[in-house]
Amino acid sequence: MQISLIRRPFLVATLVLGGFLGSFMSAPSAQAAKYSSIVIDAQTGQVVSEFNADNPNFPASLTKMMTLYLTFEALERHAISLEQRFPISSHASAQEPTKLDLVAGDSIAVHDLILGLVTQSANDAAVVLAEGIGGSESGFAERMTRTARGLGMNDTTFHNASGLPDPYQRTTARDLSVLARHLYLDYPRQYAYFSTESFTYRGVRYSNHNHLMSSFQGMDGIKTGFIRASGFNLAASAVRNHRRLIGVVMGGTSAHARDLKMADLLNAAFDGRSSPDGHSPEMRYAAATPAPVAAAPKVASNSVTPKLNFGSLVARGAVHTLATLSPIGHAEAATMPKKVASAERWAIQVGAYHEHTAATRAGTTARAQVAVTRGKPVVVVASKTPKGPVYSARITNLTQSQAQSACQKLRREHKECAVVPASTQVAELRGSSKTLID
Repeated sequence: MQISLIRRPFLVATLVLGGFLGSFMSAPSAQAAKYSSIVIDAQTGQVVSEFNADNPNFPASLTKMMTLYLTFEALERHAISLEQRFPISSHASAQEPTKLDLVAGDSIAVHDLILGLVTQSANDAAVVLAEGIGGSESGFAERMTRTARGLGMNDTTFHNASGLPDPYQRTTARDLSVLARHLYLDYPRQYAYFSTESFTYRGVRYSNHNHLMSSFQGMDGIKTGFIRASGFNLAASAVRNHRRLIGVVMGGTSAHARDLKMADLLNAAFDGRSSPDGHSPEMRYAAATPAPVAAAPKVASNSVTPKLNFGSLVARGAVHTLATLSPIGHAEAATMPKKVASAERWAIQVGAYHEHTAATRAGTTARAQVAVTRGKPVVVVASKTPKGPVYSARITNLTQSQAQSACQKLRREHKECAVVPASTQVAELRGSSKTLID
């Protein structure tokens, strides 16, 4: 389905070149700012369309995707915590805009640093994370490059954590699509940060630079970027009809043109049409339809992500995420009338845990906190993952409006909540079992 974009002025995060310009003039040619694009299937990694996808370019602020990948990795290993405060160095505070105007000698929580990256694309916040996790920005950048190689990003080299101009910081659209896919698959819970609409720090409100979030059906992330040498870059992910696509556009002539191009590419891919760029490899699907990949739950503005000790819900190559574990059994789904599914078969998911008792407690507690869910059944869904079983708590038998209003209330109270549509519950029936609590 075609959609129209909301036409409005775009706030562009312009990163200052300053004294870097001379070094770019003498740097090896990277064919910078030449347009390239790629669209891939998030589940399989298969290329849906591509155009000059291996053309080298500067990542600009898409660099921060790797900075966040390593941050999420450190959180999963419990090497750092969301509440932990990192010191702000003079090197970090001296970074060029865009930034949070962090003050040297102060400190800032990891949670605020993450939100500063995904909304404001703050360069000072990126350096604070790099120094806090890696000891120094240069040491962290080396780790970024090693991690990129491990993910198969063979044409990517990082020299800083922010994406500010560096003549030797290179990547390709293909490599960035690999990184975006791994962010979604490896850290699905943290991926929800990318849907944050705004973030307030010390009284200043910062809005997400990805304007397609509010104008493109199904989009829930992931990152914009711009320096003069790269043009306007965007990595984006959207889901429709249980199918998630990831797109990367590099070398756009303006933020608006880049966004229109991304919308055209994703619309064509979702509709099964030829790519507007003219390079659309034929899609060959297996006979058995894979389990769908659903939208990641959004993080409310200024919310604190619950500290659920269950690790990454989706290891590389797996397909079940927090929002795709169904409480409906296979036999029930096979016989359930469509008219029943369309009425009170919506649900909300309020957490996922390593222990069944913890999921039970979360479900019953959440049910008591919202008027429209009181008396509704609580279901605990067990799903196998490479890291062991995961138990997800759901409140079921809701109408669409009840589910949406319940999640809105819980999110306002900084509680995790994801709406699970009726159609999703019918379709997502692979690899899970359910326990009706009451």
